Amino acid sequence: MKISSILEKIDANQLFIPAFQREYVWKKKDAKLLLSSMIKGYPTGTILTWDTNHPPELKGDHAYDPRQGAIKILLDGQQRVTTLYMLVQGELPPYYTLDEVTDDTRGLHVNVETLELEYFQKRMATDPRWLHVTDIFKKNIRAKEVVRALEKAGRVLTKAEDDRIDDNFAAVQGILDRDFPEQNIPVRASLREAIDIFYIVNAGGVALTDAELALAQISGYWPQAREAFKAKLEALKKNGFVFRLDFVVFALLAILHQGGSEMRKLHSEDNNDAIRAAWKALDAKVLDYVANLLRDHAYVDHTDEINSIYALIPIVAYCFQRDCKLSHTDIQKVVKWFYYSQVRRRYVSQLPQRLDHDLKIVATSDMPFDRLLDVIREERGGAISIAADEFVGSAIQHPLFGLVRWHLKSKGAKCLTTGVSIHRPMGEKYKLEYDHIFAFANLKAEGYGMENRLKYQLAQELTNRALLTQIANRSKGKKETEGYLTSVMKNQPKALSLQLIPEDQELWQIENYELFLKTRRKMLADSLNAWLEGLADTNAVSESISLEDLIAEGENEDVEFKETLRWDIRQGNMNKDLEGVIMKTIAAFANLQGGTLVIGVADDGSISGLDNDYKSMGGGDRDKFELHLKTLVINAFGEAFGATKLKVSFPEIDEKEICRLDVAPANKPIYLKIADKGGVPMERFYVRNGNSSREMTGEQALLYIKERFV
Repeated sequence: MKISSILEKIDANQLFIPAFQREYVWKKKDAKLLLSSMIKGYPTGTILTWDTNHPPELKGDHAYDPRQGAIKILLDGQQRVTTLYMLVQGELPPYYTLDEVTDDTRGLHVNVETLELEYFQKRMATDPRWLHVTDIFKKNIRAKEVVRALEKAGRVLTKAEDDRIDDNFAAVQGILDRDFPEQNIPVRASLREAIDIFYIVNAGGVALTDAELALAQISGYWPQAREAFKAKLEALKKNGFVFRLDFVVFALLAILHQGGSEMRKLHSEDNNDAIRAAWKALDAKVLDYVANLLRDHAYVDHTDEINSIYALIPIVAYCFQRDCKLSHTDIQKVVKWFYYSQVRRRYVSQLPQRLDHDLKIVATSDMPFDRLLDVIREERGGAISIAADEFVGSAIQHPLFGLVRWHLKSKGAKCLTTGVSIHRPMGEKYKLEYDHIFAFANLKAEGYGMENRLKYQLAQELTNRALLTQIANRSKGKKETEGYLTSVMKNQPKALSLQLIPEDQELWQIENYELFLKTRRKMLADSLNAWLEGLADTNAVSESISLEDLIAEGENEDVEFKETLRWDIRQGNMNKDLEGVIMKTIAAFANLQGGTLVIGVADDGSISGLDNDYKSMGGGDRDKFELHLKTLVINAFGEAFGATKLKVSFPEIDEKEICRLDVAPANKPIYLKIADKGGVPMERFYVRNGNSSREMTGEQALLYIKERFV
């Protein structure tokens, strides 16, 4: 099929990309290589098409109308065709939006004298030989205009040079007359047969992974699967948890078939109902639960901190199996195993086989993470503790650094300069950076530069790193270590110990640098081992989390703190608007999967108690507080909700009475009436999102309600 014809058929709604195809994943270098090959007349492969009047779900907005008759589906070759469409037309094809294109390959320029291909650089602006390839394809500029521009700039071209430019224009434009040899699946083929052929064509190469091929098969019998998965992954990405589509496929395989290697088990349409049901749980509960477990219990703020995200697959399978009802001990065991799986590189090699082994344990063992820890011990000859010598020469790319970072977060470590917590700092200026304690410029002057490989490794060793916010790192510069750490100790007396940095000032002298490293290695190893061993006794009996531990672990999707019910701490008076915030939180918990609201505890976990609220009720007490609270709930949500979905208790911590509200999941949507700016009451729908209660509106709310309650 001629390339110009392919592009015309796309615009005329005669050639389509099926929804089960993966997204456009080519990079700029791929586009450049394709165009270079085509200009030179090299072979560029075939395309595989399917003529059908029963098409699968299509990418883009076009909906098939049976009156169209048979249409052509592009099964193989879409990366090349999409690239050529973008370069020739200068636009995205109708089946993609800009959000779906990872790397926009438009903007390629060609030197019409040499046929070099490059993306735009400043030097091209003053050189008339460099042209946007789209302008050549669209004939927005002609060869003679380039010749005139060169002559105007003072260059006199020979006839041969003039002819070369003309020939090169023709070589670029001639691409449209090139053919892609077409292999065609006839109209009588079924969707299943077409996908099987698509699989066979791709199975012999490296273009598609087994997971991508499995996803294509899933999309054949569940056309909306890919878009559903992408929507969820985009939501997780906004909270720092970035996964590819293949992660979802591994999760589904783990849940349905307790393995990580036999992707073909997902190909059969017999999986349809089971996959949809498993995905419903993953989407509505499990993936968010695992993300919150990692963030709140393992101190993982972003998947960039994880060296192998596939360690999350056994955790996802376990949480699915347990319906996300893990005790405090269960969670600690999961976290302990996760840490060791990372630092001991459990999934760096032989991923599918290791997942097969580990997922079988998750599916069959009463204490799976006890057993999984034993597996890591057995692989290492019985020992998994961290040795001080492991730090020698290990840079920040080593898994030990990730473990150190999580440990320092667990200790409540602060940035040495700003005093900001290194756990979940907010804002671009407060992103974490890993600064040299002994500045490299100073170490280099002492012989620790690249000319001495062993000493250079010591200079870059992770034990010579402190975690600073970006704004602090930028201001630190090349300060001498002694002066810098002295000022830190003065301004933040606990900051060094929290980051496990030796406080012996003799070690801050540059001549004692290697002794500093040796000392800190032991400090880190000892502290890490004590921390990891203390996480959970792998023979312990499961127990529910105590209120003290719940508060110590902070707010999350299932837990929220409010310092008062209605007393405004800042203004020093009663503020009934605060009661509305409490009702909003209750509604949000009920509309998700339930949760715990604790009144009398500040955001930072400090215990305030209920005395201010009691005083606001005219010298009231627990009984008046409880009666008032239940009246608010009944007025907002009705008698039945108050009686069946809310449990109120008044525990004491540090001799202060607080109020604990355990909210059960609602059986139907819970709305809260709140007046708008004009004073008109409006029903609003709230759902928990991370550690906050957010209003959900419009189509998003309708879809959520349909999934959650119908």
